[in-house]
Amino acid sequence: MLRDAPLPQTIQIYLPQGDPAGIRMAEITTRTVRVFEVPRPLLPDFRSMLESKQVSVYFLFGSSPAGQPACYIGQSGAVGDRLKTHSEKKEFWDHALVAVSLTNAWTNTHTGFMEWTAIKKATEAGRYDLDNDNYASNPHTPAPLESDCREYLETISVLLTTLGYPVLEPVKEIRMGDSRSNGVAETLVFREGGTEARAKPTTEGLLVLAGSVGKATHRPSLSASLVRRRQDLVEQGVVEIRGNEYVFVKDQLFSSPSTAGAVVVGGNVNGRITWKTPAGKTFQQLEDEALN
Repeated sequence: MLRDAPLPQTIQIYLPQGDPAGIRMAEITTRTVRVFEVPRPLLPDFRSMLESKQVSVYFLFGSSPAGQPACYIGQSGAVGDRLKTHSEKKEFWDHALVAVSLTNAWTNTHTGFMEWTAIKKATEAGRYDLDNDNYASNPHTPAPLESDCREYLETISVLLTTLGYPVLEPVKEIRMGDSRSNGVAETLVFREGGTEARAKPTTEGLLVLAGSVGKATHRPSLSASLVRRRQDLVEQGVVEIRGNEYVFVKDQLFSSPSTAGAVVVGGNVNGRITWKTPAGKTFQQLEDEALN
């Protein structure tokens, strides 16, 4: 796989209200960071907790007007009060993820640096539309404190991703096939119906690469949900219609090779046999090799 081998970790998720759809608290058992997931309707409950009075770096998650996943990143002392202000002024969000120190040791210097770094990482990852009007400034941070903050933020990223919000994590490409492969994620190609698309396998599905060319029209048999998905990608600026071509101008992640292929060609396909390496091996064959 194209990633460093991280150390195994134990993550504890606690339900203070006993409801898996309610407030959740997550922490890595050997570290001093706790992340709260707060559904917007339960903000009053969170504000009654002691942690809501702490200095925090926080993330608001929801959807942009174009339907893309959206996020706002901020930092505050007395974070519960700041979230109350956002509830009055920001429409898009439905969940707040709040990171605090278990030892209550963070200062505004810590969270200012973490906010700046988190915005930078989220922009580079490109998974969410950022709702921040400005991108904060890089505060002067002493080197020892900066080192601590980077470790805190690494923990926050792991906890956010575990809870379903990988805003700080880049899409991770993986190597498929047998152990004799050279360790590089193979580029897959899709050439059905006159299309010319390229993609990389990832831990989350298939990443169709910018420059891929599909068909602007779709077949009558294509499901309504995929017709809508194709149009959404145009409205979101991921794809441009150029005559008869459906051209990806940004990388786009799909949950499965079949969904990726269907969106590219505008018709139902078995992506496990239509996405192939330049040498002709299908996605399915690569999976089978990896299991042998």
